[in-house]
Amino acid sequence: MNEPAVLLVALQCAEAFEQAQVGYFLGGSLASSLQGEPRATNDIDFVVDLKPAQVEPLAQALGSDFEVDVESLRESAARRSSWNIFHQPTVTKVDLFMLRSGAFDHSEFSRRRRVVLTSAGRGLYIKSPEDSVLRKLLWFREGGEVSTTQWRDVVQILRLAAGTLDEGYLREWASRLGTQALLERAMRDA
Repeated sequence: MNEPAVLLVALQCAEAFEQAQVGYFLGGSLASSLQGEPRATNDIDFVVDLKPAQVEPLAQALGSDFEVDVESLRESAARRSSWNIFHQPTVTKVDLFMLRSGAFDHSEFSRRRRVVLTSAGRGLYIKSPEDSVLRKLLWFREGGEVSTTQWRDVVQILRLAAGTLDEGYLREWASRLGTQALLERAMRDA
């Protein structure tokens, strides 16, 4: 599967979220590829603020190209747990992570940015580069600080967004999340 196909599936999802009035942002490897070093990815990650009552309209908006277990997704939305759907033509898995109630989760969601990805003006919401860095530092720490992929993503985002990042926000949240030393190291590596 090539990157343009993955991006087109992500755009289809974003358009369905918007049609069903579901708040969302793109995260994960695809987001960091758009913000840093492009790399292949096997799935698409979205954080969604999905309510059980929005599941049926979302399934309808996604259409027949997507395999959606409506009842299971409704239960996941009620429990605020993750679930996935599949884009059948490309066999792409789309992970839906329900928005959590933590302060950082809500800050991350409120700072999402709309980006245009096609010449036709199609776009979607993506997490901010600062929040991509902070989330990846959390994953890096939780994974025992051994993932070279996560670390490379962090360093590349910092390098490519240098001069445009809100360093005060980065440092404040890194301190609150306990990743300040990792952030300082990544900034030196960038």
